Amino acid sequence: MMKMSFEVTARKLFGVNYERLARTLFLDLVVFWGLHIAGFQVQIASSILYLMTSAFSAGVMWQALSSDGNRANLENMLMLPFEGRTLVLSYVAALGAYTLLTKTAGLLAVVWAVGHWSWVEILGSIFCALAAIVVASCLYPLRLGRTDAYAFYVQPERRRRTVKVHHRYSVWRYLFRYLMSHKNYLVNTAAMWGVACVLPVLLGQMEARFVLPIGFAILSLNTPICILLSCDPALEQAVRFLPGQKKAFCVPYCLFIFGCNLATDIIFLCSWQLQIGGVILLHALTAAAFALLSATGSVLLERYCPIQGWKIESDLWHHPRKYIVPAVMLLLAGLVSMF
Repeated sequence: MMKMSFEVTARKLFGVNYERLARTLFLDLVVFWGLHIAGFQVQIASSILYLMTSAFSAGVMWQALSSDGNRANLENMLMLPFEGRTLVLSYVAALGAYTLLTKTAGLLAVVWAVGHWSWVEILGSIFCALAAIVVASCLYPLRLGRTDAYAFYVQPERRRRTVKVHHRYSVWRYLFRYLMSHKNYLVNTAAMWGVACVLPVLLGQMEARFVLPIGFAILSLNTPICILLSCDPALEQAVRFLPGQKKAFCVPYCLFIFGCNLATDIIFLCSWQLQIGGVILLHALTAAAFALLSATGSVLLERYCPIQGWKIESDLWHHPRKYIVPAVMLLLAGLVSMF
């Protein structure tokens, strides 16, 4: 019974024949070997390795447990006769394997390749990842005050609201309503604001004209607001096929991302001014330019290359495509710093 329950969830995440798992592990091996033979090395303390691995694994596991796709899959299993402990163990084990083998493995492939690690540290990082997955699995059902199998299934929130009739459509209204109904997107944006406050401490030893553009590029990595078309296939189809929707949706969407990016960059500049000083008008104009360029690039990717074939929201948040725009912005930051 436990094996069957495990395979129901695992095959949904890894593919019917586990082909997605094999492909992901192969790509991780390629990344590891490529970085290793390139000779690129970074000094990372063991404590940072353990903290990074634990925080990342716990976050991904929590996202997997909260996923709408997994919730629907669990709902189907709860309709069948089941033994509570067996179902919980198999469900958590499948999501834990997904977290460790498809997400944490990618992080470890990079970190292991660029640092000098002993076998004790390598095994310690794996143990930290497993411990974080177990802790997240234990804490998730407790937020409902329950410990049975039904504690892992949270019914979609239903609210009775007075519907206000609007005579004109508004993309802005849709975007803000979407954020209000997906609080984790707001949490991610708040986390980027925290990063913006901390960056001057990490980069403050370098001259502002060199490091500020790099900071703007790093802060463009706000994944959730850049995948609104990918996470809503119905909306993506409407934008693609309905007449006039490209301009009607993509322009406000670009301005929306621009506003979010610019707000983060302004926090970064204010933090830099308070801690280091020396911010001038040119730096503010550079921030606006980077915010607009990264927003334009994100919308173009969503319009012409949306992420498809994903299983749960975590696949969207950690898709390799998220690094394309920040990578281009980093290259541009290098050019700007030279001039």
